[in-house]
Amino acid sequence: MRFVDHTIAHVPDGGITAQLYCLSAECGENSGPQGAPDDAQDWALRHTGRTGHDLFRREYSDHARVTRCE
Repeated sequence: MRFVDHTIAHVPDGGITAQLYCLSAECGENSGPQGAPDDAQDWALRHTGRTGHDLFRREYSDHARVTRCE
């Protein structure tokens, strides 16, 4: 057995999923998973305009691949 270096990197073909959650008390609304981060941000902007709520949690996920360095 021997130690082998590996790297981990974003896989562009997998895309990025974004979801924003309103943190205003008792609101509970969220953007739902969006395939384009701009779509999730647009939802938050519309939500703020409609409700005045201005605090959100952003979550992003992507796909990553681990590859052997050798």
